[in-house]
Amino acid sequence: MKKWLCILSALALIVSFTVVAAEEEADKKDEKRQNINEMADESLETVLEKSKSAKGLYDKAYGWAVFDNLKIAVGISGGGGSGVAVAKDGSERTYMKMGTGGVGLGLGGQKYQVVFLFQTEENFRSFVDKGWKAETGAQAAGGTAGASAETTFHNGLAIYKMNEAGLMASADVSGTKYWKNKKLNDEE
Repeated sequence: MKKWLCILSALALIVSFTVVAAEEEADKKDEKRQNINEMADESLETVLEKSKSAKGLYDKAYGWAVFDNLKIAVGISGGGGSGVAVAKDGSERTYMKMGTGGVGLGLGGQKYQVVFLFQTEENFRSFVDKGWKAETGAQAAGGTAGASAETTFHNGLAIYKMNEAGLMASADVSGTKYWKNKKLNDEE
């Protein structure tokens, strides 16, 4: 009888620890989602306040996405971040990750947010489901704050980039991949 009592006690402890661990993991996910939502809402609000054209496009858009990124370049460049894609009607909120890499001339680091406005549901769905955006370019950024802005939809997409305190001088060919964050979307 003592043996069975010990086994049942051990099983009860294992179940208790499992439940506590699951609750802690859920709390961490909720906290991460909340932080991403706050960053995204603030970044979107800033873009809409600073750009009348962005406000006009937002009013016409099906949805939007915001990513918080950090890019570092020392000959080669790489970076990553996280964000959320949101259907304006409230029907969908998809948490995503992004990664970027490239080769070229570069030295420095830059933290920035990218705000996407999607003209149609098809544009939004393609981004969320396929999530790929390749790019090439040259840029120089510095100071404590900055913003660059598109004034119209191009192929159903408008992009606004804001940088925080940082310095980046680069000419590179890079690719950026956006994909769903399975953990934060509870898809695991």
